[in-house]
Amino acid sequence: MHNAHLDRTVLDNLPRDAEGHFRLVTYSLLGRLFAHLNLASMADPSLDLFAQYPFLSGYQALLEACHPPDLLVQDQAAWWVGQAAAWEAQVEGHLPLRALAQALDLSPAEGQLLALAGLVEEDIRFGAVFAALQQPLAARRPCIGLAGWLLSDPAGAPLDIWLTCQRLMDAGLLLAENQADPRSEWLLRVPSAIWDAVRGRLLDRPAPGIVRHAAADFPPVEDLILPADLHAQVRRAPALTASGQISALVLRGMTGSGRRTVLGAIARSLGRDLLVCEEGAVGAEAGRLLGPLATLTGALPVLRCDPGPGETIALAALPGYTGPVGVTLGRSGGLRGPLMSHALNLTLPPPDYEARRRLWQAAQVPLDSAELDEIARRFLLTGGLIRRAAGLAHAYSTLDGRSTVDLADVQRAMRALNRQSLDTLAVHLEAVGGWDDLIAGEAIAPDLRALEVRCRERERLREHAGAGFRRTLNRGVRALFSGPSGTGKTLAARALAAALQMDLYRVDLAAVVNKYIGETERNLNQVFSRAEELDVILLLDEGDALMTRRTEVRNSNDRYANMETNYLLQRLESYEGIVIITTNAGQRIDTAFLRRLDVVVDFTPPEAAERWLLWIHHLPAEHAVSPAFLQEVADRCALTGGQIRNAALHATLLALSSAEPVADHHLEAALQREYRKSGAAYPLRDRAPAGGQISQVRQFAARLDGSRLSEE
Repeated sequence: MHNAHLDRTVLDNLPRDAEGHFRLVTYSLLGRLFAHLNLASMADPSLDLFAQYPFLSGYQALLEACHPPDLLVQDQAAWWVGQAAAWEAQVEGHLPLRALAQALDLSPAEGQLLALAGLVEEDIRFGAVFAALQQPLAARRPCIGLAGWLLSDPAGAPLDIWLTCQRLMDAGLLLAENQADPRSEWLLRVPSAIWDAVRGRLLDRPAPGIVRHAAADFPPVEDLILPADLHAQVRRAPALTASGQISALVLRGMTGSGRRTVLGAIARSLGRDLLVCEEGAVGAEAGRLLGPLATLTGALPVLRCDPGPGETIALAALPGYTGPVGVTLGRSGGLRGPLMSHALNLTLPPPDYEARRRLWQAAQVPLDSAELDEIARRFLLTGGLIRRAAGLAHAYSTLDGRSTVDLADVQRAMRALNRQSLDTLAVHLEAVGGWDDLIAGEAIAPDLRALEVRCRERERLREHAGAGFRRTLNRGVRALFSGPSGTGKTLAARALAAALQMDLYRVDLAAVVNKYIGETERNLNQVFSRAEELDVILLLDEGDALMTRRTEVRNSNDRYANMETNYLLQRLESYEGIVIITTNAGQRIDTAFLRRLDVVVDFTPPEAAERWLLWIHHLPAEHAVSPAFLQEVADRCALTGGQIRNAALHATLLALSSAEPVADHHLEAALQREYRKSGAAYPLRDRAPAGGQISQVRQFAARLDGSRLSEE
């Protein structure tokens, strides 16, 4: 009889969704609350809150229209609980409060406590009622003591309210902010993100550090672009996840390698959204809200972690959640904790040529077939970067008034993305024209050309190498440029970047070293990871700062220095990009590094013929230096390329000051200055003065140097 009455008055009018369920739970709560208020007013008419707050009578009239007229006041609360259970049994689909009760095995009283704590969020007038009931506390949110009275059975035993509150607080569903006060006076609050989820409101950013991605935003598992064997494993993952056989699905890989996309495709197969706790928010408030939000929304929670080299992050079970969890992280660091008890680990490799070609096609930008092949071959990018670069390249082509994207557009897009990601970690170096701008000796020119070929064919080399290389050879190229300062090591790196049409970024290893334990490895990992993801050439200056021979461990400093060297050894071996290391002290490099290097180029000071070419290359085209003097300088002044560059530039400056072409006396003054800088003796006989011009040049040179030359 009662069920039929309810079906006619309420059930038919309630929407069969989260909103309808919330309203029904609220009715159940109000039925219990009004039962207590009615009994209190019967015992003491001065406690008649219905007279003080007329809006309560409106709610009471709504409830009385639903339940039978002969229902006793003390039975109304239990009656509403039964009706809510009957309604739930008739509704399919996801109901937040029902999912929460099933996951955490909540009692009806615990569900009503959650609704009571958030009641003032729905109708601010209940704040005044709570304040009146909690005199002299006068708080507008219910305290634990008041909740215990309102939620207890009017005709039964009192409720153990503290145990009920503790369970909800441990699950992250309730907060008590005044915990310095007596426990019975703790004021209960539902976090706003939780309350929105209880109401069935699906927000894209339910809380700071948490982002929701709809299932429809991800491709089906069958459409993922992955290696065949990995794709087969991913296709089986949804069934494993649904069966409860795994506690976590851990995906490792570079940034942009598709870790979130794979998890999203798996979640889509299960009919679930993705709820991602962003990096850096795992241990903050977002980490406490992720579990209950995932339960309330039915989403798959994902933790983004970034442990440094040698670092292990402890992942505890998510409060308020009992299902599997997705975890994404890079290739370094480790995980431990309850979530890892039955974790399934997968590693996403960098996409090969065919995968990159499909990813460019999936980006849906206008590309002709020839350009598509060249772009996929030239740019060894992850899927995430391909999507970003494709959109930006299309914008550049549109800006230039072209309908199709070409290689130059992609290069411009990648340069913009590189600078956004790398400028805080390294210094961008402009590439020079190419090998024609590098005057190198016969001994090193073949090595540099071989390095260029190795870089161009680094991916195909791995594919065509013998069986013994299949598991040890990656697409990384590691080169060492060794030699005295000024012999052209950095210039050679810039020429290589120009020949390969790649960006070059320089990192000073001496500046990366940090006195704090573990920070050097973290700094190195950040630089290496970002550079290989963006596929740029990485130039490590002062390589001997970390690559010197390891020492016998006599104290803690030796041990940590060796740890940094060991990490660099391992990271170089696994590096997937092109890295060039320069050093002025090649003899100090640890032999373990030399074994891991693909190309070693020894730069030596230039010979006389090379010095002559360097002078011709750096002096202005319209110079007036006599051939005999220039030949004498090339033969007898054993300068490095860097010193020749400095001297030629200074001679040009002296000539500009006297408004004439560079002549012998300008070059001689510049040479003498260069030898003074190095502390060496000038090897040429001082030439006799030829008038006032030389005196003027010397006076100007003295002012530039900050010293005075004696008049001759």
